[in-house]
Amino acid sequence: MDAARPFAGVEVVEFGQFIAVPFCAQLLADGGARVIKIEALDGDPVRQLSPLAPGETRHFISRNRGKHSLPLDLRHPRARDVIDRLLARADVVLTNFRPGLAEAMGLDSAALAPRFPRLIVGNVSAFGRHGPDAALAGMDLVVQARSGLMASLGKIRDGVPATGEAPVADYICALALAFGIASALLRRERTGRGGDVEVALFMAALLAQNNSLVRVTGVDGPVHAEALARLRQMRAAGASFEEQSATIPSARTAGMLNVYFRTYPTKDDVLGIACVSPGLQRTLMDALGLTDAAHGGALKDREALERHYTALGKRVEAQLASRTTAEWKRLFDERGLPAAAVRFAVEMFDDEQTRANGFLYDLPHPALGPVRVLAPPVKLDGDGFRPGAATPPFGSETRALLGEVGFGEGEIDALIAERVTRTGF
Repeated sequence: MDAARPFAGVEVVEFGQFIAVPFCAQLLADGGARVIKIEALDGDPVRQLSPLAPGETRHFISRNRGKHSLPLDLRHPRARDVIDRLLARADVVLTNFRPGLAEAMGLDSAALAPRFPRLIVGNVSAFGRHGPDAALAGMDLVVQARSGLMASLGKIRDGVPATGEAPVADYICALALAFGIASALLRRERTGRGGDVEVALFMAALLAQNNSLVRVTGVDGPVHAEALARLRQMRAAGASFEEQSATIPSARTAGMLNVYFRTYPTKDDVLGIACVSPGLQRTLMDALGLTDAAHGGALKDREALERHYTALGKRVEAQLASRTTAEWKRLFDERGLPAAAVRFAVEMFDDEQTRANGFLYDLPHPALGPVRVLAPPVKLDGDGFRPGAATPPFGSETRALLGEVGFGEGEIDALIAERVTRTGF
């Protein structure tokens, strides 16, 4: 056991597919946990999304390194014996089954806790275990739509809200689940008992909107009530989404979005600026050769502030359009102003900053050669978290993994013959 790694010695059984649970399990593996990923007989569905080799896709590689893989038909009666033997050795089990399936299979915390009292059961649901949506299926896009996150992100395509390529709720959910598992492991050291860790994509999407989800009843209550009444009327009248969106009050200080916290076209590119504190705002105005008459609280009325910042924003736009991004970036960096050119994800593969910090690395892959992927997002004394190897070819570890939990060669042959498991595609 490598004691430098925080999850060394922790055994994890993952019943996960798509993003949240697999990425959480990968984080644990990066920290030294031994993860056995249970897959359907045709593999995790993401293995089929534009494969580069049989069962090998960018989606699968990006969140399944450092794991062992065991194909298993969970519907087969003999699969239960395999599962029970794995769980008897496990510290953690992770699931993201559709609502009701874990309970039907006896893989929920209520069923497992009496039999495996030290086991930590981590589960991801779409909308949480209670309420009118608890039994509904959901994925990142659906949850972004339902939670307000899609509207908050402000991306409009052909007049309707759209999600980008980043599954925000899924990855926040994965991080929250990893935090919950680490917390449960720490508590188990004191109490000796396992636990039930629950996270939901819906909560993850709400968490991304934490700045907006604060209601000061005496101040915001009437404003929100008025906005919701207008929203109901507009929906009933068939108003467009953009028209509806304009009625929603912002959590930002009035008009600030128009000037200090936004993107601007420059002479040759686009620049993002984030100057939230009064000191940074004054420095920005000085760098641009402008003044903000609202500094010091000279303007109190919200509508007057909106008009002022709209006009000031246009002056800032004109000023920034007069020079290149590089020129402005140099000036802003010298003055300590937070600003960056807007870049694309594909540019990050060879970005000097990602290289300097080791944020990406080349994963040796047995079928594809070097694959550049994200490194672990946390550093612990340099090597406490480190990326594991690519998951071995699908089914190649079946015999070894079943042998570890006590199945003999004849029993393994029978499990393969009965299609409880398999040794490849």
